[in-house]
Amino acid sequence: MRCSHRRWPGAGALACDTRVSGDTPDPNQTLPGLASSNRRVRRRHSLGHVAVVVDLGSGFTKAGFAGEEEPRIVLKSSSLVPSWDRSVQPGTLGCELAGGVARAHPIKHGVVVDWEALEGLWQRLLVGGLRVLPEQWPVLVSNSPSSPPEDREKAAELLFEALAVPACHMASTALLALCSSGALSGLAVEAGAGVCHATPIYGSHSWHKATFRQDVAGSTLSRYLRDLLVTACPNIGVQALPRKTITQLKKRCCYVSLDFEGDLRNPARHHPASFCLGKGCYLRITSERFCCPEPIFQPCLLGQSEPGLAALAFQALQKMPPTLRTGLANTVVLAGGSTLFPGFIQRLDLELEGQCRRHGYPALRPRLVANPGRGSAVWTGGSMVASLGSFQCDWMTRAMYQECGSRLVHEVFN
Repeated sequence: MRCSHRRWPGAGALACDTRVSGDTPDPNQTLPGLASSNRRVRRRHSLGHVAVVVDLGSGFTKAGFAGEEEPRIVLKSSSLVPSWDRSVQPGTLGCELAGGVARAHPIKHGVVVDWEALEGLWQRLLVGGLRVLPEQWPVLVSNSPSSPPEDREKAAELLFEALAVPACHMASTALLALCSSGALSGLAVEAGAGVCHATPIYGSHSWHKATFRQDVAGSTLSRYLRDLLVTACPNIGVQALPRKTITQLKKRCCYVSLDFEGDLRNPARHHPASFCLGKGCYLRITSERFCCPEPIFQPCLLGQSEPGLAALAFQALQKMPPTLRTGLANTVVLAGGSTLFPGFIQRLDLELEGQCRRHGYPALRPRLVANPGRGSAVWTGGSMVASLGSFQCDWMTRAMYQECGSRLVHEVFN
């Protein structure tokens, strides 16, 4: 397996911020440059403040300040609101009703489905979490590779009209994932809570016609694990376990099998594990440990006909011009929390190589880039990019928005 751990040149020199969470950075502070380990990039720019960096996810949203190594806060993207505050009907997209309370999910499968809830999320992030005044801070926000183009316009309207930010920038999650590894060209393979993507990037530009997605992702796997446990342990009351407990069980105990069918047939290859449910109660799981993540590679296990993630990654490479294909395959960057399962890297590497051989591309040998912090790769890439002095001319300012309107996003962020 050809797997490397690469960092943006100079990224290791990022200052380690030890301020108490909630303290805002000094706008005059300087940091070691990210473009070169010998340069220093002044964090103050013409907009007067360090940029706020936000990675909007279906499950969790990360926020912090440009130039820092880690996000300051990680919040669940969903929120609880009293159902009488909103006209919510059972089955409404993005909402769940329970006991007079509606759980609003602003983002489903990487796409915004509830703009009112998204505005509330922004308020929680900026005012409640980072404790900043939105009208004083430029914002860089991630954008899903498969989100509709008009969503960028709506996002700009929300940021400039509702939050009155002085400037914003919108960047593809795929591009930011590559940037976190110091690359501007390659294939980004993202597996998060709500959606998986395989997106080719060349010269910092996304190839939308070669971008593929699947909706089997982390949240789907959590629900699948609950179903597996209910079948295996019908008398323990697994159905009543909180969603958080199931998610913790998934993260701590599950792994990706390198030979799923063989492991499934041979009980001797099951590796039992016990998980504490609290109050001295333990749950013992066996084959569920490797059955849980398998639908990412085999969606057919959930009755879905779409290809698995390795097949999508190959299709993305196959769609690219032959002259670019080899170069992109040399940098296949993994990103997202669902790539953190033990065995995930090795399995994807095996299957991607197998796809290349079976479809007549034996010379195409993908090289995976799997950094340890890939669960936050998108946010990290945004933090790096927004810190570069060369980036400061790429903002869409409030004045530009007022003059040209929201449609300008298609020109500025093309």
